[in-house]
Amino acid sequence: MTMLLNPSRLAIRHGHLTLYFLVLLLLGGFFALSSLGQDEDPPFNYRMMVIRAFWPGATAEQMVDQVGDLLEQTLQDVPYADEIRSYAKPGEISLIFQIKESSPPQQIQHIWYLTRKKIGDVWGQMPAGVEGPFINDEFGDVFGLIYALQGDGFDWQELEDTADDIRKSLMVLPDVSKIE
Repeated sequence: MTMLLNPSRLAIRHGHLTLYFLVLLLLGGFFALSSLGQDEDPPFNYRMMVIRAFWPGATAEQMVDQVGDLLEQTLQDVPYADEIRSYAKPGEISLIFQIKESSPPQQIQHIWYLTRKKIGDVWGQMPAGVEGPFINDEFGDVFGLIYALQGDGFDWQELEDTADDIRKSLMVLPDVSKIE
């Protein structure tokens, strides 16, 4: 009974068993280390979307009453809707739409699709002259490299054509997903 209470004595008396467990733990650690994810920028599910609309000449009150309220009512019907914040100023309104943390990660793209569809369905009810909606849900984009193209003696169109050719060439490379 005293041996069970003293693990050091047990380890010394049964050195072969201690060595066996030590090697087993070491091998288990190496196997666990080799199976860890190694993404430099692991994927994140952003549960936020920004919706913007412009109406030149409108007051902030008109933006809220005639554009913001309709968009907020529409967003409340989206599955997993959590929080909607609106910011209006003359001629412009921005809505920040968040879905619940409990929303399944594999459903987020579908939720964003439904959100865009619902906004598109009510967009015809907006007053004449309202521009938009401009929707941004791509907060996870990370730029790994930034290059600038310049060419003395070339006009803007030639630079743009060259940039398009370079973009097409780079898009076929592995691990390249987005180029602007």
